[in-house]
Amino acid sequence: MKLNVNGSEHEIDVEPEMPLLWALRDELAIRGPKFGCGIAQCGACTVFIDGEPVRSCSVTVGEVSGAVTTIEGLASDGRLHPVQQAWIDEQVAQCGYCHAGQIMTAVALLQAIPDPSDEDIDNAMSGNLCRCGTYPRIRAAIKRAASATAGA
Repeated sequence: MKLNVNGSEHEIDVEPEMPLLWALRDELAIRGPKFGCGIAQCGACTVFIDGEPVRSCSVTVGEVSGAVTTIEGLASDGRLHPVQQAWIDEQVAQCGYCHAGQIMTAVALLQAIPDPSDEDIDNAMSGNLCRCGTYPRIRAAIKRAASATAGA
C-alpha cells in the first residue's frame, strides 16, 4: 500500500483496515499524531488529508486516497509554520501531548478564517481537548499567528 506523507511516498505492508494513526506511528515512525481516545473525540491524532483535517484514529489506511500531512510536515524551508512559531512564542504547551492535534486544527481554522474572532476560535477548537487547560494561551497563539500571516 502506498501513502504520500509530508511530501514523500511510502510503501507499507499493512492491512487496509489499519487506522491511519497506527500506520503513521508504527510503520513510518511519525510520532506527532498521538493516540488520545481512539474514537475521534479528543483531536490528539489530527492530520490533514488533502488539506482537510481528519482524526487519524478513525480513518483506515485503505480509505486514504490523498496526501497526508502531519505536524512534522507543516514547516517549510527550515522555518516553522506561523502557528507552530506562535505556539512557542505564547508558551502554549505544558505537557504538550495534545498540541500536534491542536496546531493542525488551528492551521485549518486560519486557512478557512484568516482573522478569526474568539467565538470562531472557540468553535473550531472545541473538539480538541487539553488536560492542562491551556485554552487561553491557545487562543492567544491563534490570534498571534493570524496577525503574523495577515497581508503575507
